[in-house]
Amino acid sequence: MEKLKKIGKSLFDIYFGIGVVAIGLLAILVCFAVIMRYFFSISWKELSEFNVTLFAFTTFWGLGVNILKNEHVIIDILFNTLKAPVKKILSIVDYFIVLIVVVVFTYESVKYVAMAGQQLSMGMEIPMKYMYGIMPVSGAICALCTIIKIADLFTRPLSAFENKKEEN
Repeated sequence: MEKLKKIGKSLFDIYFGIGVVAIGLLAILVCFAVIMRYFFSISWKELSEFNVTLFAFTTFWGLGVNILKNEHVIIDILFNTLKAPVKKILSIVDYFIVLIVVVVFTYESVKYVAMAGQQLSMGMEIPMKYMYGIMPVSGAICALCTIIKIADLFTRPLSAFENKKEEN
């Protein structure tokens, strides 16, 4: 089991690292584009389109990270009033609903890429499937992350669902 956890951590670190590199590259390229446009009146449609694509990539790529790290938005005022066994059951049901949504998203995005993927982009003049392809890929990764989260919730002891006392 420890070896499996090490492999999982290594895979997560690679997954997270790709996202960090993409965000860093996006920040550099946006700054470069702004400087070139405002100080030198130079603009490239290819760079602008690549920045938009990279922004979309980082947004979709982060879906699985948010699931695994509990970084998604949650309103838990009522949830926190429940007893631990009910919290565990609701958490599992919640993530099954998330899984259904992610599977539907992935399925529909595959259909969309197949339909619109042959068009050429206006800026980089590449098939749109390379730009839209992040949707089904990130959906599949997010589905895997959701399944991992569900497995984690099943194996987590009830004490993990008890309300923690606030420290001053």
